[in-house]
Amino acid sequence: MADELGSMTQKRSTSEKEQGQDMIHSSSSVRTIETLLRVTPMGLCTAALVVMLKNSQTNDYGDLSYSDLGAFKYLVYANAICFAYSLLSAFDTAVPRPLTLSRSWTMFFFDQVFTYLTLAAGTVSSEILYLAYNGDENVTWSKQCTVFDKFCSKATTSVGITFGAVACYVLLSLISSYRLFSSYAAPIPFLANKSTEIAVFPR
Repeated sequence: MADELGSMTQKRSTSEKEQGQDMIHSSSSVRTIETLLRVTPMGLCTAALVVMLKNSQTNDYGDLSYSDLGAFKYLVYANAICFAYSLLSAFDTAVPRPLTLSRSWTMFFFDQVFTYLTLAAGTVSSEILYLAYNGDENVTWSKQCTVFDKFCSKATTSVGITFGAVACYVLLSLISSYRLFSSYAAPIPFLANKSTEIAVFPR
């Protein structure tokens, strides 16, 4: 009997060790993927920023630069800020540290903010490009891309790259939200008295 108990205890200990090793490997893999997702927007934001900063065209109809349009200036600022955030967050993620609730909330909050920041920049710029390509007869806005074709081409490239960064931030938001809310215990909706609810606290 004692031998059987000892064998069962040894098997349980071995199983717990294996589960612990699997969790460590899984955590390391997730951290690597997350770090790559945070590094990728750095390149994308830099590319979008440089393309837009160099975007200007001069011809017989006049001069046109990105700085003449508020939406494109916003796109430049948004990409510059997101580059800085991606750099800081990538460094923070790459360094193995205990995951606290406050750190999870901070990462979740800023991931959401920068997702919407880049999304807004790309969306507003896309609207300007749509008008530049198609015009709007209701407000007598003529098609400008037939005249400033190179300018429109570079602007389209910059906006497309920005949406690539948006895609990365969306994935990061999903990861950070999962990490945050998985640290909370599942709610127990009712006590014996059904009118009383139990508050859910972090594990």
